[in-house]
Amino acid sequence: MKKKYLVTLIVTGAAFIAACNSGGIRRNPGKNYAPDMTYSRAYDAYTTNPVTANGLTSQDPVSGTIARGHALPDHLTEADTTAYAALQSPYKFSEKELAEGQRIYNIYCGICHGSDMDGNGPLYASGKFAAMPANLKGGAAYINMPSGKMYHAIVYGKNMMGSYASQLDVKQRWQIIAYIKQVQSKNGGAPFTMGADGTAAAVDTAKKVEAVAAVKDTATAAKH
Repeated sequence: MKKKYLVTLIVTGAAFIAACNSGGIRRNPGKNYAPDMTYSRAYDAYTTNPVTANGLTSQDPVSGTIARGHALPDHLTEADTTAYAALQSPYKFSEKELAEGQRIYNIYCGICHGSDMDGNGPLYASGKFAAMPANLKGGAAYINMPSGKMYHAIVYGKNMMGSYASQLDVKQRWQIIAYIKQVQSKNGGAPFTMGADGTAAAVDTAKKVEAVAAVKDTATAAKH
C-alpha cells in the first residue's frame, strides 16, 4: 500500500514539474483587442508628450475656466515675480472669514512674525534665529507690500522663510493675506475693503486670466 502511494506521489510530482517546464514550448498569448489600451505608454507628469496639443503631459485647462474646488489658475512660476506682484485676491472675505485668517495666521505665521506681526515671534524670542523675521507693521517695504508678492512668498518662500504651499490651500493663503492687510491698514497701510454679504465672492475669471497673461507677456517681452 505504501509503495502504491509512493508511486502515485512520484508520478504526480513528475507531471507537475513537466507542466511547469515550458522550455521549448511555444506559448501563444492570443490576440488583444486595442492593445494600446492594455499596454499604454506611460509619461511622467510635466514632461514632454508628443501626443498632446501643448507637447506636455499635463495639459492647460480650458481658457477662462476654473476646476471645481480650485481657485483661479495663473500658471505662474517662481520666476514670474512681476506677474505675481499684479495678482489680487479672487475672494472678498467677511468678518468671520477674516477671523479664520487670523487663526491660521497664528498657527503658521505667528511662530516667526509674532501674533502682533512685529517680527518678535516665539522662535526669534527664543534665540533660535539671529536675524529678526519681517515686521509686517513696520517699514514701507512690508506695510505696502502688494498682496501678490505676499502670495508668492507663501507659495515659494522668501529668504529664510520656507514654502507653505503644502500646508495652506489657495483660499487659506488669501485669508491670511487679507487679515494681514486689514491689520496693516490700521497701522498706516492702504485702506482695506471686504465683501459685505458674508460670502467669498470670486472676481470675473475671464478678465483676471487675461490680465495675468498680459502682465506675464509684458514681463517676458521686457527680458528680450
